[in-house]
Amino acid sequence: MNERRVGDLRLSRVFELWLPISRQSFFPDTTDGDWAPHTEWLAAENGYDLDSHKVILPVQSYVVHTSHHTILFDTCIGNDKQRPDRPDWHEQSDHTYMQNLATLGLRCEDIDFVMCTHLHIDHVGWNTKWVNGKWVPTFPNAKYLISQKELDIFKVEDHLTSSASLVDRVLPVVESGQAELITSDYALDDEVWLESTPGHTPDHYALRLASADQDAVLGGDLIHSPVQCLHPE
Repeated sequence: MNERRVGDLRLSRVFELWLPISRQSFFPDTTDGDWAPHTEWLAAENGYDLDSHKVILPVQSYVVHTSHHTILFDTCIGNDKQRPDRPDWHEQSDHTYMQNLATLGLRCEDIDFVMCTHLHIDHVGWNTKWVNGKWVPTFPNAKYLISQKELDIFKVEDHLTSSASLVDRVLPVVESGQAELITSDYALDDEVWLESTPGHTPDHYALRLASADQDAVLGGDLIHSPVQCLHPE
């Protein structure tokens, strides 16, 4: 995706990797007939593999430039984490993500806010990096916006899909003092605010943008395939 504009706001994608998934794992009630009208155009958009019949998900962040701030929306999978149950992510040492950030003319020091829509492991991965034997925030000048409610729930329940990420991707940011624990109706300013969208996780939020009579929503796992825009059910 090249740069897009919402009024005076600028949006750019920071791509990390493609993730093929089984249709049945995410959409268990769908049939071959449901997908048949959509496979060709989805494949043309890199959203479907015609050979394996798997849905292809892009693991990616978005950068939002406002008149005041540079915002990073979710931080993907990240490097150096121990994820033996996810072989493709285990001890990942890929530089694609950071190279793509640099292609936008950005350094880690340039990010003012990191907005974590939720605490699943593939959305908070680059929150931290391994330096001198410990996890430290990747974006040293950023405030990380994290749901207080969701953090509290995951700490108590030891949520299977996020407990590991708490240890190496979330709690180090809290301990560093860079986390801003928020409610999911938080507003940064009149151009950028959050909207509570629970369901995928207990306190998932979306990012709302508005500028010069235009608006947009960044969903962060509100949906997983563009076909859901045509068929929300």
